[in-house]
Amino acid sequence: MAGIVVVFDFDKTIIDLDSDNWVVDELGATDLFNQLLPTMPWNSLMDRMMKELHEQGKTIKNIEEVLKRAPVIPRVVSTIKAAHALGCDLRIVSDANVFFIDTILNHLGIYDCFTEINTNPSYVDEEGKLRILPNHDFHTCSHGCNNHVCPPNMCKGLVIEIMQASLAKEGKKRMIYLGDGPGDFCPSLKLKEHDYVMPRKDFPAWKLINENRHLIKAEIHGWANGEEQQHILLQIIKAIIIHEERQFLSVDSKFQTIPINAAHHEALPKALPVRY
Repeated sequence: MAGIVVVFDFDKTIIDLDSDNWVVDELGATDLFNQLLPTMPWNSLMDRMMKELHEQGKTIKNIEEVLKRAPVIPRVVSTIKAAHALGCDLRIVSDANVFFIDTILNHLGIYDCFTEINTNPSYVDEEGKLRILPNHDFHTCSHGCNNHVCPPNMCKGLVIEIMQASLAKEGKKRMIYLGDGPGDFCPSLKLKEHDYVMPRKDFPAWKLINENRHLIKAEIHGWANGEEQQHILLQIIKAIIIHEERQFLSVDSKFQTIPINAAHHEALPKALPVRY
């Protein structure tokens, strides 16, 4: 497997809209959502909206049907399958929730392409109501990030830092991060010089990154649509793979064949460790 980890945001990066708004709008609860929005954090509001929809007679099946109709970024399914086939480790970091993401990925046939999904927990309770919880329990304590664009329930930058520490132990070398929203700016700050960030053009993450380019260590490659996303991502992946193969061949060529003198049975010297 290539030493490449590709991290996708979900809303407006895999699907072409916000999954929370899509469900609320399609199930006819937009007015109530807008009325309650100023009174509580977004994550808490979505849990409240699931309760309201349940009381209106909307079922889990109704929610699933709406999610399966969500429009996706053109070509994103083939892009994900291609990146997976090239040996990349694909992951998701999203402020949506487990139920929404799992339902859509399974419907698209790409759930098994991902090794990890970091998002807000959710479950169906004994009454058949969907409950949505925060990724970080902000009612107990703050996640500690000082970046004002991170919501209280999730700092994607902290998620990336934990991921980076784990990947370092596994020998994974490079990360490519794709996102669109303000919450995708913080993880962009955590990427290293050998990493890549792919913000969606003319979306909040793109604007924040361009206003703070001096803070970004990773290479920046913007994309505007599914065609550009596919072309840029796969080109980066293939370029990294070619570079790694050349490095391997360069290291391999250092080892020379030493002829054995059959008459004297000279002992071969032990191979020295090679630093990568």
